[in-house]
Amino acid sequence: MPSVAIVGGGHNGLTAAAYLARAGVQVTVLERLHHPGGAAVSAEAFPGLDARLSRYSYLVSLLPERIIRDLGLEVRLARRRYSSYTPLPGTDRGLLVDAGDEAATRASFAALGAAADADGFAAFYGRTTRLAASLFPTLTDRLPTREAARAAAGADSAWGEIVDAPIAEAIEAAVQHDLVRGVVATDALIGTFAALDDPGLEQNRCLLYHVIGGGTGDWDVPIGGMGQVSGGLERAARDAGATILTGVEVTRVTPDGEVTWAEREPVPLGTELTAQFDLVLSAVAPHVLAGLLGEDGPASWTRPEGAQVKVNMLLSRLPRLREGVAPEAAFGGTFHINEGYERLGAAYREAAAGRIPDPLPCEIYCHSLTDPTILGDDLRASGAQTLTVFGLHAPDRLVDAASNDRMRAELLQAVVASLDSVLAEPIEPLLLADGSGAPAIEARTTLDIEQALGMPGGHIFHGDLSWPWLEQEATSVAEAWGVETPFARILMAGSGARRGGAVSGIGGHNAAHAALELLGPDPA
Repeated sequence: MPSVAIVGGGHNGLTAAAYLARAGVQVTVLERLHHPGGAAVSAEAFPGLDARLSRYSYLVSLLPERIIRDLGLEVRLARRRYSSYTPLPGTDRGLLVDAGDEAATRASFAALGAAADADGFAAFYGRTTRLAASLFPTLTDRLPTREAARAAAGADSAWGEIVDAPIAEAIEAAVQHDLVRGVVATDALIGTFAALDDPGLEQNRCLLYHVIGGGTGDWDVPIGGMGQVSGGLERAARDAGATILTGVEVTRVTPDGEVTWAEREPVPLGTELTAQFDLVLSAVAPHVLAGLLGEDGPASWTRPEGAQVKVNMLLSRLPRLREGVAPEAAFGGTFHINEGYERLGAAYREAAAGRIPDPLPCEIYCHSLTDPTILGDDLRASGAQTLTVFGLHAPDRLVDAASNDRMRAELLQAVVASLDSVLAEPIEPLLLADGSGAPAIEARTTLDIEQALGMPGGHIFHGDLSWPWLEQEATSVAEAWGVETPFARILMAGSGARRGGAVSGIGGHNAAHAALELLGPDPA
């Protein structure tokens, strides 16, 4: 029976383990934390308050139905009626995009003074949806070539707008109002530190992955929290016979498939164990794998830079808004704060110069509105609600070990100030108190995320995203699946794979399928 080691027990590692074990492969998953799931977990963030928050990863868009079906996952995803709400700073107006009421959405555009943009906005996302419909089904198959992907997308899709030129050009051509442009632009910046007109097109690739999920671009709420996704994957892997070791630190990987690890406790690391495997699947960031390979690690796997601050909070109720829109609608989708087009550009320049942007662009949504099951009975009955915040343009360069505590406090203050700037009342008096009497709010810097999850630079995608196609026909099985490394026995199985990023399981799925091809027609 062939043996495979999987370094990293996040959702991608668990996905790979489940597929391989079901095919009869001897699988050993090695996870440094004391629980599997990585960033895709639920946690009681505030002691004494019965609420299990999706602490790091929030929503699901890119998880294919194929993976759910193949692995028998009991994962339920709820569609949000409201796409987004974006207040116009300094006014009592805002833009509410209601997926269930086109007339109401158009009225909101008109009230903002952007009636002329309603058609351009809808047309742009119509073109991205046509692109999504052609591209998304390919993410769990061998990679197409660029030529084949473009032909499948068709001339009436957003291919040229997203692939051929900086996304700033397409946004500025599609809509004119600064706020409307900002709503589109945020999809290009979540988890990515780049200018919208950057010729490197990293922002374009970010937008692409944000608009192709499920073939529609919808972002759904996992019922029961993100832990239901990773928990289902863990059960599928264990039920299939995979061995999952937690609380172990991998200290060395060799190009020929040798892996060394040790228990993390007691500190220092305990006795090291070394084993030889037919293949090693890396579900950790490429930069982390480079460190494990030592001198063999490619110099190109450099440390990436994440660019966000994450804030979780638990409120006695949702805050009132300056406009007449109901908070349940505004917070039911993605609530954009200080994310006008010009503000996003200025915030990037401020952060690139080493300053916290003021005001800080943020995105918020309320999980508990769509899925109250994450709250205990008493909290649910009281009207309590969760808010999860993603602060943009807060790059890793702003923090280091010496300044992290101070910067965490300053970034949290920046998030609160940004939120308060568009509310009809301050947010802090609405915070519940945890079991110790402290306000139920927490912030996580890029360094906090690195220390907690092992993501270098706090980069939520493990590094720059890649186009989901090849420039020319693949020359190896691993390349065909987008999981190649310079070493024949090591495959990339996490967010660092060609079609990785976000909670999708795609990296793990594709690495497992490449591994099964490499191991032969009957690996058992």
